[in-house]
Amino acid sequence: MSRGGEAVTGTVTTKVPARLDRLPWSRWHWMIVIGLGTVWILDGLEVTVVGNIAGRLSEAGSGLPISSAQVTGVAAALYVAGACSGALFFGWLTDRHGRKKLFLITLTVYLAATALTAISFSVWWFFLFRFLTGFGIGGEYAAINSAIDELIPSRFRGRVDLIINGSYWLGAMGGALLSVLALDTDIFPKDVGWRLTFALGVVLGLVILLVRRHVPESPRWMFIHGQSEGAEKLVDEVEREIEEETGRPLPEAESEITVEQRRSVGFIEIGKTVFRDYPKRATLGFALFVGQAFLYNAITFGFGSILVTFFDVSTGTTGYFFAAIAFCNFLGPLLLGHLFDTWGRRPMIAGTYILSGALLFLTAWLFDAGRLDAITMTLCWCVVLFFASAGASSAYLTVSEIFPMETRAMAIAFFYAIGTATGGISGPLLFAGLTQSGVVGDAALAFSVGAALMVIAGLVAVFFAVAAEQKPLEHIAAPLSVVTSQDRALHHAADEKKPGSLPGAPAG
Repeated sequence: MSRGGEAVTGTVTTKVPARLDRLPWSRWHWMIVIGLGTVWILDGLEVTVVGNIAGRLSEAGSGLPISSAQVTGVAAALYVAGACSGALFFGWLTDRHGRKKLFLITLTVYLAATALTAISFSVWWFFLFRFLTGFGIGGEYAAINSAIDELIPSRFRGRVDLIINGSYWLGAMGGALLSVLALDTDIFPKDVGWRLTFALGVVLGLVILLVRRHVPESPRWMFIHGQSEGAEKLVDEVEREIEEETGRPLPEAESEITVEQRRSVGFIEIGKTVFRDYPKRATLGFALFVGQAFLYNAITFGFGSILVTFFDVSTGTTGYFFAAIAFCNFLGPLLLGHLFDTWGRRPMIAGTYILSGALLFLTAWLFDAGRLDAITMTLCWCVVLFFASAGASSAYLTVSEIFPMETRAMAIAFFYAIGTATGGISGPLLFAGLTQSGVVGDAALAFSVGAALMVIAGLVAVFFAVAAEQKPLEHIAAPLSVVTSQDRALHHAADEKKPGSLPGAPAG
């Protein structure tokens, strides 16, 4: 018997999902969060540092014959292209070969490429390894988000996913402050400081890799892919560890699921599942990712030039302003995350998108009217991004939980690639002239475009968002391999009709 062109290796009934979802929070879950989630801090650090040291790299004596426009233009575009292609490539491998293998491989790619960026001696070398760094980080999004959602209990899944994705901004804040230090020629020579920032990212990444080695494979992935005994054994060990930690026995898991085990799912079946079987959810994912991508580019793409051009802020101090808005970006998911699990996905996703869009419209009006200075403008951005960051993080949560397990990593990769390509290519092309023209009305228009797309995405969420809070992943979207009671009855009837079978005899 086969399905979707892949051989089925057997049918298994398991309580693994229910056993994972009824676990109390424990040291084991903290190990998962630290091992998988902290890499976003590195991503934020890397992206922010590169943007802030562009001016230094272009100076004579930096050790790299490159212009500032090449750093923020060509190199940034290559990083985005690498992230998009890496997400799709590694997302496909993650669904085929498992979460653990790929989140080790993607981090290794990222570390190697970052280390080789630090020793760049020519422009082509720098460009090549910016692409490969993005290639690794793009793969991280698919492998990490799928693993986190499958390992974290359902009642904590929303807040944990949001905080982990929001931790990007801790890295951005650190990158902004680190760049101030790296650019101080009284401390580091021009050709050393920027290299040390990349080297620091490598050191932090190696520490994360050591922790990540202990993060297990997803038992949900294992029992579908013919490793049911390994999945049961893994959950047994986790349960014993938690019972020893808490000093009391765990309650019995109630629900079970029966699946036909399979090796992998093809691209055609993934496409049909996402766009034919779940068209409203696909529309939701597209709207959420494009909306947040444009809002962030409307604000952050011309962040430094807006402060310098319209408020006479010196280029050497813009890093402090960026650190402030990065901190508020992190506070949003941290303080609002639990509401996605209690108030619910639909009101919180729609609310954060619409509110951040409305507040950005207000900011654009105040800016256009000349009522803001550098500090009040930054405060407005802080408030907008407090809500927008929670919404943007919920986009990753949404696409990782509303599609069947066999397609999860690929779905994350697809919508991440759409959002990243839109924000990283269309966004800069649209906003570059608007935010750097020196005309107040043009910059206000850029804000309004980002605000409008966030409001539209929020309205889509009002109608299409899925009430996934505190629900098992298998209840939100049944696995493609699931066997229903009707399927089991049909299979049993077919077995009884086989030559030599006795009426009422157990199948097999």
